[in-house]
Amino acid sequence: MIVRTLDGLAAGPRDVAGPTWRSRRLLLRGDAMGFSLHDTLMTAGSVTAMCYTHHLEAVYCIAGSGEIEDLATGATHAIAPGTVYALDRHDRHVLRAHTALRLVCVFNPPLTGDETHDADGAYPPAALAEGKR
Repeated sequence: MIVRTLDGLAAGPRDVAGPTWRSRRLLLRGDAMGFSLHDTLMTAGSVTAMCYTHHLEAVYCIAGSGEIEDLATGATHAIAPGTVYALDRHDRHVLRAHTALRLVCVFNPPLTGDETHDADGAYPPAALAEGKR
């Protein structure tokens, strides 16, 4: 059984941040669950372009407000508590945080731990990320 708390992750190797986000990585590839689970905070007013070319992601909003824009279609969707979105086609998108957002994110394949977005807004493939360690 794996039991962790956010407080237990604070300022450790599972607490990773970028310019517009902070990801507390509750479950990672090494936990052998087949997915990774993250508690993610997006900074109020931030605009973050992403495209996970090597991962699928599902995101569930538990606090805050914002919007996601599908860059292929131009469609935008409101994000508020109770909203889920799934990037099932490696969708190129922009996430705009109108207020601070708190999101629960699930990645498949699971992240290894210290990934950050590259210039295209993606994480590296799991094999390359694993090679960094």
